[in-house]
Amino acid sequence: MTSDEQVKASHRNTPTSDEFRAFIASGWASPDAAPVPRAEVADHAARRRAALSRRFPGERLIIPAGGLKVRSNDTDYTFRPHTAFAWLTGLGFDTEPDSVLVLDPKPDGHEAILFFRPLAPRDSEEFFADSRFGEFWVGPRPTMRELEQRLGLGTRHIDSLPDVLAKDAGATVVRVVRGADGELARLVDETRAQAETPASVTQQHEADEELARHLSGMRLCKDEWEVGEMRKAIAATHRGFEAIIAGLPEAVGKERGERWVEGLFGLYARHDGNGIGYETICASGDHANTIHWTKNTGPVREGDLILVDAGVEVDSLYTADITRTLPVTGRFTDVQRKIYEAVLEAQEAGLAAVRPGNKFSDIHAAANVVIARRLHEWGLLPQGVTLEQTLDREQGGWHRRWMVHGTSHHLGMDVHDCQMLLRQDYMDGELKPGMILTVEPGLYFKADDLLAPEAFRGIGVRIEDNVLVTEDGHENLSAAMPRTADDVEAWIARVRSGAAV
Repeated sequence: MTSDEQVKASHRNTPTSDEFRAFIASGWASPDAAPVPRAEVADHAARRRAALSRRFPGERLIIPAGGLKVRSNDTDYTFRPHTAFAWLTGLGFDTEPDSVLVLDPKPDGHEAILFFRPLAPRDSEEFFADSRFGEFWVGPRPTMRELEQRLGLGTRHIDSLPDVLAKDAGATVVRVVRGADGELARLVDETRAQAETPASVTQQHEADEELARHLSGMRLCKDEWEVGEMRKAIAATHRGFEAIIAGLPEAVGKERGERWVEGLFGLYARHDGNGIGYETICASGDHANTIHWTKNTGPVREGDLILVDAGVEVDSLYTADITRTLPVTGRFTDVQRKIYEAVLEAQEAGLAAVRPGNKFSDIHAAANVVIARRLHEWGLLPQGVTLEQTLDREQGGWHRRWMVHGTSHHLGMDVHDCQMLLRQDYMDGELKPGMILTVEPGLYFKADDLLAPEAFRGIGVRIEDNVLVTEDGHENLSAAMPRTADDVEAWIARVRSGAAV
């Protein structure tokens, strides 16, 4: 077991008499023996494993799901498997904690084996007495037969994993995704040491990092099934935003109106998907100028803008990541519109740079030119600084005072997907069909920014969409969510009139 150890309360008693055990084990209907249909994702996951097998022939590859993390005493945080595990198995929100995928080397490739804790029989103490794993407490787990039929994978009990790790340990290169499960990584290290593996500890860890980095890069280009899951996540996120728009009037005046907005989105995320893909940002007024404002403790006031950065994660764990900046009253003021339209212009420039053959960094460069030009035209750069000077990558950058973040990142099962890649493969990587990424410039004028015009202070704007690179350009997957100032105003009016939601 690699889950955190829970505190066991001494005051809780478990019935242990033989009479009780016999009674609670009896009188249950026979389990359903009907075949479990093969999951749609199973064939896609099999192709991913085959590609990984070809990259590391003759090596034992260990990809853990990770374990439960204790939140407080005997309660755990909601479990989410490591992305590499989910991607290679096809399991999503319903992954069992402590599961491990092993690609065991064979002469013709690898045998994929899923180690996990299967459903315990009802005559076991686990069934009724284990509040962490027992069926009576947390619901049923799948049986080995069910997962084999569903995923097309061989399965074994997790208790047999140490023997597999030790098999031919001295003669077989073993790699583990270390960041997924620290305890399992330590077990692998102990097995290597006992087997007197010729590679040094540093070399072993570098091999592990190479595996994790390669798995990250394999996810850069999404297959057709993955794109479909992203469309589901974006559609669910769209519905969540419309719920926010409908509920904004009720949020006004509440002490923590931002949390009211957060709760509305969370309701739709849990109903239409697995939940939120990351902590929702509901930033009203000056809070929009804190890039990752997730406290959401502030009020929502008439006349302010509210910046909402949110995404629904669907059951397969693919997540949207969309930002809209909305006028609380339904109408932008002249100053708000001026800033908003500058950000929109920058986003359009970034979107235009999304096409095969361009570098990933070209997206930020294109948006950056617009941001710098607008700030220069508004007279915000230091006196004498030209547009060319501020855009100089080595000596410039004054305009970045008002947009300190990048314009784009890859998106998929992780909100910041493929993050293990080296800089030359990420920032300087070539855009290819199947990549999904964000385009999200912004402008941020903090309330205490004495270098900004007084009318600008307290206004923050970001616009973010999720974009698929296609063979001849790109598709804005979230294009159904209005972006122009006029369209946003019309959207708000339509939703509040009851014509949508």
